[in-house]
Amino acid sequence: MKRPVSRVLIINDEPLVLKEFVKGLNAAARSLDNPLGITFSGVTTAREALAAIEEDGDLQAVVVDDKLYTLNHKSARKEMSALELVQRVTRFRPELDVYILIAQEHEDEIVDALFAEAVDGYFYREERDYRGMYRILNAQVQERSRTPFYDQLKNYVWMAKDSWHTPGHSSGESLRGSPWVNDFCDFMGEHIFDADLSVSVKMLDSLMEPTGVIAEAQTIAAKAFGARRTFFATNGTSTSNKVIFQTLLAPGEKLLLDRNCHKSVHHGVVLSGGHPIYLDSSINAKYSLYGPVPKKTILSAIRRHPDAQAIILTSCTYDGLRYDLAPIVEAAHAKGIKVIVDEAWYGFARFHPAFRPTALEAGADYATQSTHKVLSAFSQASMIHVNDPGFNEHLFRENFNMHTSTSPQYSMIASLDVARKQAVMEGYKLLSRTLALSQELRAQINSTGVFRVLELDQLIPEEIRRDNIRLDPTKVTVDISSCGYTVEDLQRELFDRYNIQVEKSTFNTLTLLLTIGTTRSKVSRLYDALMRIAREGRAPRRLYRFPEIPGFTRLRYLPRDAFYCGGELVPLVDEKDKIRRDLLDRACADQIVPYPPGIPVLVPGQVITREIVHYLVGLLRSQKRVELHGIVYDGYLPCLRVLKPAEERGLHRIG
Repeated sequence: MKRPVSRVLIINDEPLVLKEFVKGLNAAARSLDNPLGITFSGVTTAREALAAIEEDGDLQAVVVDDKLYTLNHKSARKEMSALELVQRVTRFRPELDVYILIAQEHEDEIVDALFAEAVDGYFYREERDYRGMYRILNAQVQERSRTPFYDQLKNYVWMAKDSWHTPGHSSGESLRGSPWVNDFCDFMGEHIFDADLSVSVKMLDSLMEPTGVIAEAQTIAAKAFGARRTFFATNGTSTSNKVIFQTLLAPGEKLLLDRNCHKSVHHGVVLSGGHPIYLDSSINAKYSLYGPVPKKTILSAIRRHPDAQAIILTSCTYDGLRYDLAPIVEAAHAKGIKVIVDEAWYGFARFHPAFRPTALEAGADYATQSTHKVLSAFSQASMIHVNDPGFNEHLFRENFNMHTSTSPQYSMIASLDVARKQAVMEGYKLLSRTLALSQELRAQINSTGVFRVLELDQLIPEEIRRDNIRLDPTKVTVDISSCGYTVEDLQRELFDRYNIQVEKSTFNTLTLLLTIGTTRSKVSRLYDALMRIAREGRAPRRLYRFPEIPGFTRLRYLPRDAFYCGGELVPLVDEKDKIRRDLLDRACADQIVPYPPGIPVLVPGQVITREIVHYLVGLLRSQKRVELHGIVYDGYLPCLRVLKPAEERGLHRIG
C-alpha cells in the first residue's frame, strides 16, 4: 500500500537561517514518529514560495517568516510582506496549514495583524525548538487527515460484536454458506456487510441528531468546504434541495428558479407549497444545449419580485457552464432574498484555484453538492453546506429528519468522511492532474479531424456572452456531427466495441466527464477508439434535431395545490390521432418532462397551450425514442392528468 508524502515549506529570506531550520526540522522528522511522511524544504523569496505552492501537490503546510518582504531581489519596488504572502497563499490553496515565525518582542503587533487571516499558529524564531515545531506541525496535518466517523466504523467492525439487531443479514451471516446467494457476498466483499449497521450502535452516532462522530465529521467538512455548517445527506442532492426549500419557504411564498434546474427542485416546489417564478434558460439551438439563465433576466426578476424568499441556480450546469455568481448574490441579498446554488456537478471546486470561486465564496447562503458525482463517495452521498447568517437550525433539522431514513447506510456516511479527507489532503494534486488530462484529451480529440471539442465560445448562447460565464474544463462536450453515426449508434459502438460508456448526449454531441479518478490510460483508450472511428471515413449524415421546448406559459394555481387534486385523464390525441382541442387552456396536474433534455414542459398548475400539445405529440410521433416522464397511458392513448372544472373552482388562482 502506498504511504502518504507530506511536505512543509519554510519561507525565510536569510539563507543560513533557512538552512538551519530545514536541517533541524528534517532531523526531528526522522527521529520522531512520522506516519504521514513529513519532510521539510525551504525557499528564500515569496516568488519561489508561490511557485512551489502552485507546483507541489504534496505540500500540506507553510511556515512564513514575518520578516519576509522581498518578492524580487532585483527590484526594490516589488515587495510583499508576510501578511500579503499569507493572503495570497490562502486565496490560492485555502486547505493549507499556515504558521508564522515571529520575534518575541513583536508578538502582539504581528499576531494581531496575521491572526485576522487564516493562520493556524506561530513559532518564536529564536527558540529553535525543532522537535517541538515538528510535533505541532505533524499534529496539525494529522488533524486534517482524520476521519472520525470512518475510524469509529472500522473500530466497531474490528470489535466483532455479536449482532442482535437490524439489518437482517446480520453482518452477512444470512448470505455466507448459502448455495443460492453466497456469490453475492463474495462479489460484494465481507466488509460491506460487516459495516452495514443500524442506529442501535450508539458509538456510531445518529445522522438524525448527531452529537458524536458524525457531528465531528460534519464540523471538519464544514471547515474544508468553507461553510459555517455542513450536513451529510444519504439520499443525494435531490433530497438536499427539498430539505432547503421546506426550510425556507412557507406555502404561497415566492421562489425564483431556473426552469432548467434538476427535477428535484420542481418536486421541492410541490412539497413546500412555494410559488415558483420560473426563469427560462438560455438555449444553444445548434447543439440543443440549455445554458444558464441570462444575468439580465435574473436581475430583472429580483427587481420585480423583492418579496421572494429565495432564488436557486445550478452552477455549474451539466455541460460545465458556470455563473458569475457574485453580482447575482449581491443583488439578491440587497432585497433580502436567500441564494441557493445547486453545485451537484461542482463539489470539488474548493480545492483548486482554477475552479473558484465556489458558490459559498461568492456569498451564497446554501450550496448542495453531489459528493458522489465528482469526489470519492458512494452513490447518493451528498452534502448540504450552510452559510446563511439567519440559519434556523431547528426548522432545518425537522425538515431534514422528515426526509432522512432512520436507518441510513453507514458506509455511505463513511465515504463522505473519506472523500473530504482526500479532497483536503490531495485534492489540489489530483485536480491538477485532471486538468492536465482534460487539456490532453481535448487536443487528441481535435486531432482526429472528425470529432471536435466545443469550447466556451461554441457552447454559450448569444444572449449570455457578456455575462462572464466560465467553463469547467472537466466537462468535455464533443461535436460528433461529422463522424457518420447518429449519436445512438456512436454510443452503441463505443460501448459494444470499445467498452466505453459516456455521461450524456444530445442529437449531435457527447459529454465526457473527467474526475479525480480519470487516468491517462483511460484517456488513451478513448482517443484510440475515436481515432479508429474517424478513420472509417463515413460520410456525414443528417442528424435529427430536437425541437426547442416551448417557453413557459403561466401558472394558474400553486403547483402543490394542483398536484394534490385528483384530476382527470385527457388524451393528447383522439381515436383518429388528431390533437384534442379540449386540452387547451386546461391546468396540468403533473410535471411533464422529456428526457433528454430533462426540462419540464409542464409543471403542476401550469396552463396548457396549443404549442405545448403540438410539441408533446411531435415527440411521441418522432422516430427517435424520447422518454416522456409524467405522461399516463389509458390503453394505448397518451394522456395528461388535468384539473377538473369543479376542482379548479375550489382553488385559489395566482395568475
